[in-house]
This record gives sequence, structure tokens and C-alpha cells, in this order.
Amino acid sequence: MKIPTTLKHKPVIVSENYENVDGRYAYNSDAKGLSLGLAQWNDRGKVEVSAKVWRYTGEKWSRQSEELPFHRVIDLAILICRAKLHFKEAYRYSNLYDVDKPVIDRVGLQGDAMTVAVCTENDKINEDIKLFNQALSEDDELLSERLHTLSAILKEMGY
Repeated sequence: MKIPTTLKHKPVIVSENYENVDGRYAYNSDAKGLSLGLAQWNDRGKVEVSAKVWRYTGEKWSRQSEELPFHRVIDLAILICRAKLHFKEAYRYSNLYDVDKPVIDRVGLQGDAMTVAVCTENDKINEDIKLFNQALSEDDELLSERLHTLSAILKEMGY
């Protein structure tokens, strides 16, 4: 299925077969494509690039399609990696985290730091964190394949 080019997001680089590789939803996904292009929120004279997940309901392109600036895509990758790293050792805690120290890390970015923490405001955190850990464990092969690929590309780029 071809990604639309007549909408506000202007695709430049596309993956139009994303539904075939969308993790556990592969071959049965409403996320039909990914694109990198010119952001839909660009103001005159100010151009930003963004990534977009294109969802299709079977009848039309969905409003649930998400468009993210590149830095947010990378920030999400950082958050995922930091969470995976935490859960490698989380078994040491009875609740899968240190209840006296729910902040897992502070990742330095642009003069400040992104706080990575367990959401203790969630009144069902002790149940939800176990479910989260279980899902991470079940998806380990899926996620690890992508992280290995990302690591190899980053090394090739000199990072």
C-alpha cells in the first residue's frame, strides 16, 4: 500500500511494507508504513523533519497515525534501552524496582537530563511492572534483533 503524499506530512524516505515486519503484529498490522519527511507542523520558513507511523483502518488513513520529530524517536529508543537494562537486574528487587529509589537513571541530554523512573503514581504499579517485565521477556528475541541491528548501524556510523 502506498503512503499518501498529499497530506501535510511530506514523505521523503519510506518503508511501505512495515506491516510485514511490525513485531508481533507482522502481516496483521494496521501500521502499514513508516516515513521520514517534512513535518506537518512546519511553519513558513521553518522546516523540521519527522518520522511518521502510517495506520490504515482498511477504509482510510487513520488519525491515529503518529508523527514524531527525530529527536523524540531517538529519545524513545534511549528510554526503551534504559528500561531493558533495568529489567536485566530487576529480579534482585521483590517489586522489580527499589521502592526507596524509583529513579532508575538520569540520562544526560543537552545540558540537562532525562529522568528514567518507575511510575510510583500508578496505584497498580506492583502488578503492572510484573506484566511489563513479562512482556519485555516474551518480546526479547524481537527487540534484541532490532537492537543488534541498530547497534551495528550506529557502529558503522562511528558511534
